[in-house]
Amino acid sequence: MKIYTRTGDDGTTGLFSGERIAKTAPRIEAHGAIDELNSALGVARAAAPQAEVGGLIHAVQRQLFAAGADLATPAGAGPAIPRLADNETAWLETEIDRMTAVLPPLRAFILPGGTPAAAHIHLARSIARRAERDTLRLATVEPIHPELPVYLNRLSDFLFTLARFENFLAGCAEDPWIPRA
Repeated sequence: MKIYTRTGDDGTTGLFSGERIAKTAPRIEAHGAIDELNSALGVARAAAPQAEVGGLIHAVQRQLFAAGADLATPAGAGPAIPRLADNETAWLETEIDRMTAVLPPLRAFILPGGTPAAAHIHLARSIARRAERDTLRLATVEPIHPELPVYLNRLSDFLFTLARFENFLAGCAEDPWIPRA
């Protein structure tokens, strides 16, 4: 099977329903941001995080594939596909609370960085924020799964906490932001 089809040479791409839409459509922008986020998390996982952190990243990557499939199949269109489960946001919250319970209290803003894996997780967090904005923009013009923007909002909080957790497990001190006086 060839990787290229030439069907997108006209500036369109296909949804799971078979419908073709512009690659610049809000749905594709949101889908692309989620794909970029998943790739950024792959880089974070390749940066050899602590084993527990790597497992959590892997779980989120699987969730993001479901979120991408959800965006690639508008409600009521095309075949039934696995969509983002409503309990995924609750799972993120449970994991945030679990990690926060062992982390030192946050007393200042922190600069993104630390271990290579933590720095990549921080980058993924900022991409998650863009994916959330793109998804909310899509929701103003088309119906979407209502849990998706909630999940993406919580995911950025999860990734912030996960970056802190990675640094904590690795014994890497956080770098607090100290405003100029």
